[in-house]
Amino acid sequence: MASSGEEPRSGSPGRAGTGTEPSLTADAAQLDTAEDFEVLEEEEEEEDEDLSELPPLEDVGRLPAPLREDAQPSEQGGGEAAEDPQEWFDVLGSGLLKKKTLVPGQGVDTRPRKGQDVTICLKATLEDGSVVEENPALTFTLGDCDVLQALDLCVQLLEMGETALIMSDAKYCYGAQGRSPDIPPNAALTLEVELLAARDGPDLELLSGKEKIELANRKRERGNFFYQQADYVLAINSYDIALKVIGSSSKVDFSPDEEAELLDVKVKCLNNLAASQLKLDHYEAALKSCNLVLEHQPGNIKALFRKGKVLAQQGEYREAIPILKAALKLEPSNKTIHAELSKLVKKHADQKNVETEMYRKMLGNPSAAGAPGKCKDKLPWSIPWKWLFGATAIALGGVALSVVIAARN
Repeated sequence: MASSGEEPRSGSPGRAGTGTEPSLTADAAQLDTAEDFEVLEEEEEEEDEDLSELPPLEDVGRLPAPLREDAQPSEQGGGEAAEDPQEWFDVLGSGLLKKKTLVPGQGVDTRPRKGQDVTICLKATLEDGSVVEENPALTFTLGDCDVLQALDLCVQLLEMGETALIMSDAKYCYGAQGRSPDIPPNAALTLEVELLAARDGPDLELLSGKEKIELANRKRERGNFFYQQADYVLAINSYDIALKVIGSSSKVDFSPDEEAELLDVKVKCLNNLAASQLKLDHYEAALKSCNLVLEHQPGNIKALFRKGKVLAQQGEYREAIPILKAALKLEPSNKTIHAELSKLVKKHADQKNVETEMYRKMLGNPSAAGAPGKCKDKLPWSIPWKWLFGATAIALGGVALSVVIAARN
């Protein structure tokens, strides 16, 4: 993975989603980050700004802007070629992501493979020609969605040493939210990319405790970025990669502190994974993620809260209420748990009333509130249970008396 010297500045495409970007701070309270307790404010925050209403990246339908002539290197002889639309390669067949070779590379056999760590020289510009990113050595894992989707999709098509222009719609860059302060919402980008190096990724079994923690945290933070972009599928992908890193076998001994920190990162990933799964209504998967957290930390308030929400979404109010009560006992002053619990208690009461009414109708005993006089006229057989019982007793008594008299005779 990239060393600290190779990582781009905060807010660059290579580090989008690390939690340090200005555009990501508004929703950071919804996820497990490096802070102590930030997630149960999620429901209160969503009253003002519900990320579930934002479209995922693939739903934005903005067409790419035409390539600016001043965005092409004048010294590489690509001026005339850049004006020929037939030399653009439509990467996805939709016209929203196109690639054009400016300087040929060393052959198709030198293209990088998914899972390799690649290093590129990057320059990104807006439609008006203003440069919003320059990085001479951006390193990332190809195929892990560590960077802009435009880069992840196109760099695997580059040959070693090749320089190319990439025209990308906003949906494969920073989407509807943009990146404050320099990239506006729904902004198409032109990326000039040169492939400098490609090497196999690190052997997870040989990573030290510190290296494994850093790698897992980078994947988790990328998942946070996608969550805040309302792209929950890619968020789940990043959290899964982080969990794979944490769960990989190791030939290196870790200190107790490193083991504890790895467990902490794992719990955060599972909690955030459950949040993403809830957004997609994947209730069984979210329930499994919550249970995995509670196996490690039975008193984890976030996992209890989300498990209660999952069960409530499934209509299991009787099971959800005691779980939320347990969470409230651990955090008595939390208004979000109070509100959710009150809502569930009311729903459970309504559910019981509906069930009671249904049983009454099944047994032919309608509710007292439903005009009893009329019901008696309509269902005369459903009322006189006492009369029926008395008549049955008299009949049985008569039969018994007849048996006794017959026996005496």
